[in-house]
Amino acid sequence: MRLLVLATLFGVLAHAGDALQIQCYQCEMKHDCSTPEYVVNCTVNVQDMCQKEVLVKPDGIHYRKSCASSAACLIASSGYQQFCTGRLNSVCISCCNTALCNGPKRKRPVHSMATPNPQMSIIITLLLSLLSLSHLLHAACLI
Repeated sequence: MRLLVLATLFGVLAHAGDALQIQCYQCEMKHDCSTPEYVVNCTVNVQDMCQKEVLVKPDGIHYRKSCASSAACLIASSGYQQFCTGRLNSVCISCCNTALCNGPKRKRPVHSMATPNPQMSIIITLLLSLLSLSHLLHAACLI
C-alpha cells in the first residue's frame, strides 16, 4: 500500500515539474510590445519569471521585456528601485511569475510572489491528502 502511495506521490511531483515553463513577452522598443508575435517560451527550470523594464528617455518611454531567472530579476529590480521615479531618466524594473504577466497593466490586482500560484496550492493539498490517507491505511493495518 505504501508503494502505491509513493508511486502516486512521485507521479504528482513529476507532473508538477512540467509546469515550470512560463511564457513572457520579449522585446526592446518604444511601444508596449504586448502582442502575440512577441510571446516566447522561457527556458524550462532556468527562467522562471518575466521581467519588464520601463525607461523614460528624452525621446519617450522605452520598454524592455524578457524572461529571467528569479534571482537575477529580483536583484535587478531591487537595485534600480531608487531610480524608479517616473521622470526623465527613470528606470523601473518589475518581476512577476505568471504567464505573460510582463504585458500591459491589468485592471485586477496581480498576485505577488508571496501568494502561491493555484497549481502549487492544488499540489500541496493533494500531497497532504495522500499523506493523511497513508497514515489512515497504516493505522488500519495495525488494528
